[in-house]
Amino acid sequence: MRLSRYFLPVLKETPSEAQIVSHRLMLRAGMIKQASAGIYSWLPLGYKVLKRIEQIVHEEQIRAGHIPMLMPTLQPADLWRESGRYDAYGPEMLRIRDRHDRDMLYGPTNEEMITDIFRAHVTSYKDLPLTLYHIQWKFRDEIRPRFGVMRGREFLMKDGYNFDLTKEDALHAYNRHLVSYLRTYERMGLQAIPMRADSGPIGGDDTHEFLVLAETGESEVFYDSEITELRFGDREIDYDSREQCQAVLEEFTSRYARTDETHDAAIFADIPEDRQRVARGIEVGQIFYFGTKYSVPLGALVDDGQGGRVPVHMGSHGIGVSRLVGAIIEASHDDKGIIWPEGVTPFHVGIVNLKQGDAACDGACEDLYKAFTAKGLEPLYDDRSERAGAKFASMDLIGLPWRVTVGPRGLGNGVVELTSRRTGESEELPLEAVVARVAEIYAPHM
Repeated sequence: MRLSRYFLPVLKETPSEAQIVSHRLMLRAGMIKQASAGIYSWLPLGYKVLKRIEQIVHEEQIRAGHIPMLMPTLQPADLWRESGRYDAYGPEMLRIRDRHDRDMLYGPTNEEMITDIFRAHVTSYKDLPLTLYHIQWKFRDEIRPRFGVMRGREFLMKDGYNFDLTKEDALHAYNRHLVSYLRTYERMGLQAIPMRADSGPIGGDDTHEFLVLAETGESEVFYDSEITELRFGDREIDYDSREQCQAVLEEFTSRYARTDETHDAAIFADIPEDRQRVARGIEVGQIFYFGTKYSVPLGALVDDGQGGRVPVHMGSHGIGVSRLVGAIIEASHDDKGIIWPEGVTPFHVGIVNLKQGDAACDGACEDLYKAFTAKGLEPLYDDRSERAGAKFASMDLIGLPWRVTVGPRGLGNGVVELTSRRTGESEELPLEAVVARVAEIYAPHM
């Protein structure tokens, strides 16, 4: 993409309403525009990041054997009355009526909807196990929406639902989701710590939240510092293996890590003092096992193979896709702007032409643009007639991980400059070598 033809409305001044880093930088970088309190338009740069995150989520869910679908944003209230949650959910639920005076709601979650789909089509244990998921917009009418996409009213969320014959089967699904979530977050350049949490209005006894440590986190968290040394890495897991998935769960949950809602001071005190940590965390996902909480009232029963009909055991598993954009920025920025991890960057590399209109510089930039594109990479070429300082400031603000700077002096020596946004370190390379170097960096992410 050529910047002269792109829509990137960057702001020089920080809007007064932005209270945290991610909100400030998303507004300044032209990623979002507020439409109403807690509701945002996603402008082209923000939308590209959102789609990158969504694609990673899809890939890891499918890798784990989960099946994508799509459910509506509007749901009939009668389903929620069946489960008993319509009146219990609270004012966060947006309740509306259609032209026929039927009660509807804008879905804050989809347990009832997916259970209705299941009970209409699945009648036998032979069709289990089954996990269905979708990525869809949700609405919760927060009393004080703030912090940009971190605490919005409308948000994009992946929510998945497992259906299993027994509790043991459902707990394997729980473990399988934990493994897939660890992979998902690490691919985004995040360390998201699974922490014992409270189930809230969804219900259930077994639940973990995944939290990214950040000063602006909404939750106080208590943890053993050893957990921050754990990495899932590129290990291969057989998602059908109960032993392998259980081993990963034990590895990542055996050390103390809890939110303030489930914190146990006595257990925490037993951790060696030099490893006790108290910090803030941003929730980016949560997994639940809640048994037959929805299958019993909604009649989601299957033939158990022994002449009986039994309610299925269920769990729900969510990832805050739009919230992750803000969480990544909170975890990865400096005083110049955003620093995108390679896995989610909107463009793979920025090309800065220091002397627009110079035949040699223009030609070299065009050659780089074509060569990067041929490698399957998306470059952002700053071909504007602006000062070098303004071009560098824009690139730093939007946070592309790598920048190639093309100028007359370097070209005179047959080289261009490759700069890491994260470290600020630069190296001079010939054109062919810089393309190969950037392609090598991104090979694990393609």
